[in-house]
Amino acid sequence: MVTIMVMKRRLIPTTNDSIAAGEFKARCLALMDKVGRDGRSLTITKRGKAVAVLSPVRVAPTSGFGFARDAILSAGDLISPIDVPWDAET
Repeated sequence: MVTIMVMKRRLIPTTNDSIAAGEFKARCLALMDKVGRDGRSLTITKRGKAVAVLSPVRVAPTSGFGFARDAILSAGDLISPIDVPWDAET
């Protein structure tokens, strides 16, 4: 008998770090980079109470399906013969 373990990455972090508003103000850009890189939310507190949450943006993968919608027009039936006589030799 073979047992296979699969580990999945959670999209929603299980822990939420917090930081005081004053420290967040001083390190804002570095913290935004860290949140984007790590994918973990950061709670900003003021006097010990949570006032805001900085979370990473989750971008849905884009699909090629429907990219040319409204750009292609139908010209009717291109396969069936037309009713006009046609001489290909002249």
